[in-house]
This record gives sequence, C-alpha cells and structure tokens, in this order.
Amino acid sequence: MRSDDEDRREFSEYFAARRDMVRRSAYLMCGDWHWADDLAQAAFIRLASAWHRVRDPQALDAFVRTCLVRSYLAETRRVWRRRERMVADPPELAGVDDDAESVTRRVVFARALREVPPRQRVTLICRYYHELDVAETAAVLGCSEGTVKSQTARGLATLRRVLGDAVPPLVSVTGGKGMSQETTI
Repeated sequence: MRSDDEDRREFSEYFAARRDMVRRSAYLMCGDWHWADDLAQAAFIRLASAWHRVRDPQALDAFVRTCLVRSYLAETRRVWRRRERMVADPPELAGVDDDAESVTRRVVFARALREVPPRQRVTLICRYYHELDVAETAAVLGCSEGTVKSQTARGLATLRRVLGDAVPPLVSVTGGKGMSQETTI
C-alpha cells in the first residue's frame, strides 16, 4: 500500500505533466480560458479524490478526459450558463511568431467550433483532437457508438456550414488511432 506522501508526490508529478494539455482540451470545448481553467480544476479535483483507488496508471489520461467532458457537459446544462453569451473578439495577436495565415486559420476555426452544439463539439474534440476511436469516444461520453457516429456527422456538417468556402484550406486531420486517412472538414 502506498503512503500519503507517495500519493501526493505522484499526483503532483502527474498534474505538472498534464495540466497544460487538459487546459487546452477544455478550451477547445468551451472557447473561454477562464472557464477552461475551472473545468480543468474540476477534473483534477475529481482525480485527486480518486487517486488512491487508481490501479492502472495508464488509465489516468482517460479518467481525466472523462471527468473533463462530463464537467463541461454538466456546465452547459445550467440555466445561467446558457444565458451567458461570449461576444468579445479575441485580442490582437501582436508579436506572435506564427505567420499571419496560420493564426487567422486558427481563429476562424475556433470561432466556427463555438457554433457547434456542446455535445457535438465534445465528440469532435474526442475523435479528432484526442484521436479516440468510436468505441473510446462512446466510453468517455457514456453513450452508444451509433450516437458518437451521428454526433460526429452532425458536428462536421455544422462546421462545413459555418466555414463555407473556407473549408478546404482550413483543417486537415487524421482519423482515429492507426488511421492515416485525411479528412477535410
């Protein structure tokens, strides 16, 4: 059995290694860095409370991802969250080393992603950002594989509609694990 000091040290190491990745995933879901911080914090608090029960260290990422997705979906169901609308444009990106075209593509895509309904957005993020297959995504969302397929198709259709003529040069992602097929959104 592990001691409390060992548990704290292991959790601290895991947190330091994964904090930024979890925060970026949360931002993709909600489009707001402050809300992303809250979601990441909720996921790590849930992990900390269950840390002593973790049997497979390889499952930590999946556990945190599931906590993050479920926290986000629960927040989108709150009445006050639905009334709140983000209207401010992102700040100017002066001094960024990226070329202007790639920054513009990311901003346009981020805005289009926010037009996708929350459940479909999370499905797209799990499938294409985290590169989970249909079964893994279904496990994270707690739904059937058919629901994942339909949510993915609807989310991609929404992105195509929102992006319009900007679609071909904007996004090219590889499919799930082990797939090299390119998909243009």
